[in-house]
Order: sequence, then structure tokens, then C-alpha cells
Amino acid sequence: MRERLLAAEKVTSIQWRDGTLHLLDQRLLPTREHWLACADVASVVRAIRGMAVRGAAAIGISAAYGLVLALRQRLAEDDDWEQALEEDFLELAEARPTAANLFWALNRMRERLQRLRPDEDVLAVMEAEAVAIHDSDREANLTMAQNGIEQIRRHQGSEQTLLTYGNAGALASGGFGTALGVIHAAYLEGMVERIYAAETRPWLHGSRLTAWELSHEGIPVTLCADSALAHLMKTKGITWVVVGADCIAANGDVASKIGTYQLAVSAMHHGVRFMVVASSTSIDLNLASGDDIPLEEREADELLEVAGKRVGADVEVFNTVFDVTPADLIDVIVTEKGIVERPDAAKIAQLMCRKRLH
Repeated sequence: MRERLLAAEKVTSIQWRDGTLHLLDQRLLPTREHWLACADVASVVRAIRGMAVRGAAAIGISAAYGLVLALRQRLAEDDDWEQALEEDFLELAEARPTAANLFWALNRMRERLQRLRPDEDVLAVMEAEAVAIHDSDREANLTMAQNGIEQIRRHQGSEQTLLTYGNAGALASGGFGTALGVIHAAYLEGMVERIYAAETRPWLHGSRLTAWELSHEGIPVTLCADSALAHLMKTKGITWVVVGADCIAANGDVASKIGTYQLAVSAMHHGVRFMVVASSTSIDLNLASGDDIPLEEREADELLEVAGKRVGADVEVFNTVFDVTPADLIDVIVTEKGIVERPDAAKIAQLMCRKRLH
């Protein structure tokens, strides 16, 4: 399966070349493929805050490279570069508050910096660490794909109809994706007849990004309105809902794209199995439950405007871009360390004790 996925890889969104971070600007897809060249940490922060790069894993990887860019500048400008670099850590950490991978990646970079030996080249070491974070996410996605299709095969058999929400593919990660990685692998194994992708408002991540990714990969995809999902489950024989995650609490509660919670409620009502696919770096054991996960709220214009044109009334706006799906609505969480069925705090803790990828 690994070799087949590697051969089928067609989409990438993050490239590190010649000391510059190149990001595929996801705000312009699917009508235009434009790469941003980020040569300093400020441009990386803007790309993260402005949604040019999004998806928990992709944000974390970009932040790691952003720190390398910050370090290069601090070394050139400031004798007290370590103290100055703390400002860059903070600015990157505040770029998006919900993505657990962001804080994990920054903490890993900090820990490597603290282990630096006097004879090591600090910039070379930190660049290598950022590349390792990028590579490890790609490897984790491959493992998650295999773990996920085993779950699908065991519970439902072949020729299934899957539903996904948001975008948890190669655009949102270091390669292949989490939820879409599983979907892609299941399709290559001949297990999937049709994928339904919800449009996922307000940024239309499903219609702009997920549908674009799947069609690029030759996978049959049908787009549907968010408001049609319960009807789809009732009438189209949906067997699995497969989604990604931006943060998972210690008890198995999952923060993901706004609308995921109501999708999980509908799935339980219709007897449709619900799978969350995410790297173990999305799990934060310091957060006891979903109530502790900070949920980002964004600007009103994201709801009031379409392509820069005002379409909404002049009213107060509530634009929370994530919600929390309780663990008791989730059938399985798939990670690169293994799977957790019917997640709870004890099972999540046991998973996180595993030191090697499974």
C-alpha cells in the first residue's frame, strides 16, 4: 500500500527550497495555483493567519520552517539572538490558537535548541529539525492510511460510500493527508464506490480544496451542500464519515472544522460509523476535555462576504471556525501509533504511551 500511495501522489502544498519556504496559496484554489515564497518569519505568520496555509499539520510544519527563517535573521542582527528568538516563538504560537500541531512543532523546535552542543551549527541543526518534522508527518500519514483502511475493511467490506467534511488531505499536511489519506488508500484498494464531500462553509474547504484534491487524484467525488448531509445519510447508503482533527483532548473529544459536531450527531442517528484520522501530535494530554480546547473565532467578513463582495445583512456575526465533537459520538480515532475504538481517557493515555509508530 505504501508504494501505491507514493506512486499516486499528485498534490503537495509545502516545499522548502534554498532556504525559503514555498506555500501553495490555498485561498486561490481551485481557480489558480500560486506559490508564496516566504523568506522571513513575518511572511510565514501572515500566511498562517491569513489562511494561505491551513490544516493543523501544515500549520505546524510551516511554523517550524518559520522559526528557521526567524533564527537566520536573529543570528545576523542580534548578539542576544536567543532572547530575541522568543518573540518569534510567541508570534508563531499566536497565529492560530486551536491547532495542537502548531504548539507541538514549536515545542519540538525549542527542545532541540535546548539540546544544542557548543560544536554544532545552530542554523543547520534547526533546519534539519524542521525538515524532520515535515518528513515525519508524511510518514505518519502513510501509516494512518493503512490503519484506517483496515478499520473500514473490518467493519463494512467493499464498495462503500464515504462522506468527508472540511479538508484533511495533502493540502492540510506534509503529504497524503489524514482523512483523505485513508480515503485515497481505500479507493486504491477497490473498497470505495463514491466519495461525498461537503462544501464546508464559510471558507468552502470541501468544494474548493477537497473536491479539487480528489479529482486531481482521479477519485470519484460528488459535492453536496452542508445542509444536505443528514439527507445523504438517509438516502445514499453512506457507510463511514471520515474527518480530520485540529486538536484532540485527553478524553478523546475532538476539535475540528465547524459543523463536524452536528455531522457526528447525525451519523449516530443514522447508524453511520464515524472515523477521526489525525496524527498523535494532534493529541494534547494537557487538555482534559473538549471544554479546555481554545476555539478560534474569526472575522465577520468571512460570513458576510463572498469573493470580496458583500452578501450578508448588516448584523452581528458569530464566526467560530471550530467545534468540539464529544468522544462518545466517535467510533474510532486513527493515528500513526495505532487506533482507538470508542475513545476515552484511559484508551487515549494508553495510545500515547506507545513510543514507536505502528
